[in-house]
Amino acid sequence: MSAAEDTVVRNRALQIEWYGEPLGERVRRLLDRLGLSQSGLAGVLGLSAPMLSQLMSAQRAKISNPAVLHRLLAVEELAAGPGFDGLPAAVVKDRLAEIRAESAPTTSGLRVPTGAPASGGTPEGAPEEAPGRAAAQASSARASSVQDGRAGAETGARHVQALLREVASAGEIEAAAALLADRYPDLADALRVYGTGRTSEAEAHFARTVLRAGLL
Repeated sequence: MSAAEDTVVRNRALQIEWYGEPLGERVRRLLDRLGLSQSGLAGVLGLSAPMLSQLMSAQRAKISNPAVLHRLLAVEELAAGPGFDGLPAAVVKDRLAEIRAESAPTTSGLRVPTGAPASGGTPEGAPEEAPGRAAAQASSARASSVQDGRAGAETGARHVQALLREVASAGEIEAAAALLADRYPDLADALRVYGTGRTSEAEAHFARTVLRAGLL
């Protein structure tokens, strides 16, 4: 086996450890699902086409830019959505453009509801609302809050996942969790949920521990 072939074998093994499977397989599924060219997907992710090709062929092992990994996860989430097949092409194109504009995940990038009055009362000088209208507005506000909470959980969990998976492999995260399990079981559980677990599990954990606790 040549040095180049040995490098590819090693890099594919690392990609399986870090990302669950070789990046070539993940990316090809997206290309088929989205009907994009390789250069088109590279543009969405914020990579050059040659760089994406090197990752797919395992000439390179790691996605070094956290923002690129974040966008890859977002594109996969879009393509895996239950309503994706029914989305018009223009909507898919717009959503991909939004993903392309997203930057590296940070806690400051989390979307949380804003603009609600601190007291919850009627502003001074504003007319009183009719009871029926006020109830309808309250119901609408509750529904909007639920939707914002779900969006916040999805975004926040994905950000934490992207960060952990960028700085450590799945094996390293599991080893760290094992070291912490006896003395700090909650921290070990969080590492496993966000580092090696499913996105749905991470979203549920984020909603339960962060959003419902009012930390954001």
